[in-house]
Order: sequence, then structure tokens, then C-alpha cells
Amino acid sequence: MRPFIKNIVITGLGAWLITACGITRKYESPLKDQQTSKLYRGQTTSDTASMAALPWQQLFADEALRNLIQKGLAQNYDLKIAVTRMNSASANLQQSKLALLPTVSATAQVTHSKPSTANARANGINVTSIPSNDIYALFGSASWELDVWGKLRSSKRSYVAAYLQSEAYKRAVQTQLVAQIATNYYQLLAYDEQLRIVEETVAIRKKEIETAKVLKANGVLNKADLANSEANLYAAQLQIPVIKQSRRESENALSTLLALPSDSILRGNFAAQQISVELKTGVSAQLLANRPDVQQAEHGFRNAFELTNMARTYFYPSLTISATAGWNTANSVQNFFTNTFYGNIIGGLTQPIFNQGINKQRLRKAKATQEEMYFTFQKTVLTAGQEVSNALYSYQVAIEKEQMRKTQIESLQKASDFTKELLKYTSSTNYTDVLTAEQNLLTAQLNGVSDKLQQLQATVELYRALGGGWK
Repeated sequence: MRPFIKNIVITGLGAWLITACGITRKYESPLKDQQTSKLYRGQTTSDTASMAALPWQQLFADEALRNLIQKGLAQNYDLKIAVTRMNSASANLQQSKLALLPTVSATAQVTHSKPSTANARANGINVTSIPSNDIYALFGSASWELDVWGKLRSSKRSYVAAYLQSEAYKRAVQTQLVAQIATNYYQLLAYDEQLRIVEETVAIRKKEIETAKVLKANGVLNKADLANSEANLYAAQLQIPVIKQSRRESENALSTLLALPSDSILRGNFAAQQISVELKTGVSAQLLANRPDVQQAEHGFRNAFELTNMARTYFYPSLTISATAGWNTANSVQNFFTNTFYGNIIGGLTQPIFNQGINKQRLRKAKATQEEMYFTFQKTVLTAGQEVSNALYSYQVAIEKEQMRKTQIESLQKASDFTKELLKYTSSTNYTDVLTAEQNLLTAQLNGVSDKLQQLQATVELYRALGGGWK
């Protein structure tokens, strides 16, 4: 009968183990559910070359900008915070690896005891004294939880994913930092250029007021015309402090990115800025390989996936093997290692009974987090595609505007010059036409700077959106 029962137990345990081996799921990338071929609106290409593969040193030709980016990568606090998070995740990962190893401890112990004579007499034992007792022990113990259901391995994989997630976050901060420094730098140069244009305009309008005074004295202009000319000058002068304020704020923002107190920034010339790199997006499926935030989102999903696997294992018993061995002797340490050795080994199987409710809620929570991370990943991929599409279209629009703006500025310059000449030779020309032409010209010149700025910043944004800046 006993062999029969033994066979039943072994067969049942074997069937249970086979069933339990399937409690954890095999990971699959959530990218398979995403239609990446349509991420770039209106962009269909089979060319895998992408500007994201370029190091930022090759994208930016301005030496001053390169120095600023290099300084920012070395000093920026957001990047330093990202590195500390990565170090913390690395420590957690190493800790999870150690959980797979047995727990080993060693103990040296001396116990001294002396019974009470009063207690002995109270129990009817007539003694005058009871000798003390000393026990000396030296032993070691080890405990090892067998990872039968994959709980510890799932835990380790979740920590691997968490570490990779922190690593991707660090790269995402770096790409954002490179883009922010370049964007602010170009904005700063644009303010310089706009300030130069306005200051030149102010100088021209001051001379025109002197000319207007002469024309008024000759009866060509009246007091209203002169007053309008002066108002036109003041309108231009008012733009100077506004531009200077914006420029100062831009310098302060750059200083913060560089982890420096607010100060002036050494920089180049706006007119000399040119990005000659061909704007190649590559295929949209490359976003997973290039964009750190997409990688971060996938590792976040992987982390949640493994934690769900881990939550499933709590429904199954834990199998632990414990062993203790050492030497134990009483009253004397002489011949301590002679005939005093002892040892034992224990195998324990612990099945949760009253924790089913807790385990169910733990699994429910893990599944909800996994689903949240899945949706976060899908949203991140869509957002990445949207950013690439927006940046590319913004660049194309900036190119079109720049070409048309040049023609507009040339026409307005001619209109302003012709109107001034007509004013000298005919009384039918209204001086308001001159002032309007000058104001339109200034506006067009300032907008021309904005057009080129849009082109430069769109290139930077496209580079970032494709995942460039961390290689």
C-alpha cells in the first residue's frame, strides 16, 4: 500500500510541476501591435538612412554652439539626476541577482548559565550550590529558495527592464538637452540679428526726421507729417528694449541649461548659421531603435510584464532548503572539534492558504499597471511619429517662407525708395505712404529672421524627434 501511495504522490507532484511551469508568460514586444508604416504623415520611404545616426558634433558646424553643448553635457543637473537614477537602478539589479543565491551565515556562540539554588530548594532539592554550565558553539547555516515557479527570475528580469528604462531615460534627457541648447542658441542669435536690424532702422529714421524738417521748411511736408515721422522713429526705438529683454532671458535660460549662474553667452553670427546635413528620416520602424523615450516606454512595459509574471507565482508554494552544521560542546573548549560535529538539512514547502485574496488583488494590480504601460508605449510611439511629421513639415514651410520673404523684402525696399523719391518731385504723394512702406519693410525684415530661425529650429527638432543627440 505504501508504494502505491508513494507513486500517487510522485505522479501528482509531477503533474502539478508540469502545470506550474506555464504560469509565467513569454515576453513579446508591444511594437507588433503598432502600425509603424504610417507614422510619418505623407512620408513613404524605404531608405533606412536617418540623420538621427549622426553625432551632434557633425550636425552643428558652429564652434561656439559645440562648446556650449559639450559644457551642458558635462554640467547639466537634469542629466546628473538621470545618472543617479541609473546608478540606483543598477544597484537594484545587482541586488536581484544576489537573491538567486543561497543565504549563508556563520555564528560563534558562548552560553553561560547558573541555576538558582533557591528554586532548587523550592522544588525539594537540598543543595548548597549548583555549578554553572558553559556551552560553546560554532556553526554555519544556509538557506536557499528554489526558483521553481520563476518568481526570482521574473523579479530579476523586471529589474533588468527597470535598469534599461533608467538608461533610456538618461539618453532621452541628453537628446532633449542637446536640442534645448541648440534651440536657445539659435533664438539668441536671432535676437541679435533683429536688434541689429532695428538699430539700423532707428539710425535711418533719425536721418529721415532731419530730412523731413527740411522738407517741412520748404513747404513739402506739414507739422502732421513731421509728427508722424517722429512717431515712426519712436515705434522702432520701443522695439529695442523688448528685444533686449527677450535676449537677456534667452541667455539666462541657456546659462541654466549649462548649470551656470545667469551671464552673457559667447556666440557666433546669425547670418553665418547653416545646417548642410541632408534631412533624412529613415523608415518609421527605426524610432524604436533611435528614440530613447520610445525605448524607455517599452522597458517600462517589460518591467510591468515581469512583475505580472511575478504576481502569478504567489499562488504557488515556495520550496526552501535549509542546512545547519557546526560544533557544540559543554564546559570545556579542549578537544572542541573532536566528536562534537552536528548537522541537519531541512526541505520546506510553504503553500499560501489565507493569502488568496491578497494574491488576487496583487495580480489584479499588476495586470492594471501592465495595461497602463502598454497604452503608454503605444501613445509614445504615436507621439514620436507626430513630432517627426510636425518638424519635417515646419522645415518645409520655413523654406517656402524664406524664399517668398526675400522677394517681399526686395519689393518693399523698392517701394520705400520709390515713394521717398516721388515725394521730392510730386505733391500727389502722401507722406503716410512713405511711413507705411518703411514700417512694412521693418516688419518683413524681422519676419525674415524668424523664418530662418524656424528653419534652424525645425532641423534641430527633427533631429531630436528622430532620436538624435545621444550617440
